[in-house]
Amino acid sequence: MISSLLLEATLQTLYMVFIAGLVATLIGLPIGVVLYITRKGHIFEKRWLHQLLAVIVNMTRSIPFIILMIAVIPFTRLIVGTSIGTNAAIVPLSLGAMPFIARIVENALLEVNKGLVEAATAMGATPLQIIRKVLLPEASPNIINGLTLTVVSLIGYSAMAGAVGGGGLGDLAIRYGYQRFNVGIMITTIIIMIVLVQAVQVCGDMLVKKFSHFRN
Repeated sequence: MISSLLLEATLQTLYMVFIAGLVATLIGLPIGVVLYITRKGHIFEKRWLHQLLAVIVNMTRSIPFIILMIAVIPFTRLIVGTSIGTNAAIVPLSLGAMPFIARIVENALLEVNKGLVEAATAMGATPLQIIRKVLLPEASPNIINGLTLTVVSLIGYSAMAGAVGGGGLGDLAIRYGYQRFNVGIMITTIIIMIVLVQAVQVCGDMLVKKFSHFRN
């Protein structure tokens, strides 16, 4: 019984982290690109838009995750129909990760050699071509490294979501470990989360090396 509970909780955690990470990346990455290209002196300078997005991103990043989960309960109910369960936990997880990914992407793009952008512009490349063929490929190792750190953080956040009925390893640790004084389950859930974090980090490091090789 315990083994089946651990398996189910682990799968729930992986599901939450994967979907939340995917949604946050699909939204956060373009926001990060816009933050970069609208900066002063960049290819699509719109200082008012950059400042507006920067304020929104900074405000969202400053909210502790536990408060964010509670604050977005009405929005969570609107999206998934409930504020409890694995699907419900994905909403605040995604919202919490988006601003971090946006800043990660922006910072990664800022490290790209400006000479490459200037050369592409001189050759007549459009802003979209510069983004697709110069900026993102050159910044990909740093972006992947940042996304790896974000996924690791999401694993920790998913445990916090479990504490308020989000399911996963956090929920299992609270209900069967803490509330029933079962130290064995507590330790097992911690070990599983450590293994997950290590696996994500190893995979992330491998991808960084691979994309660095392609870039070179």
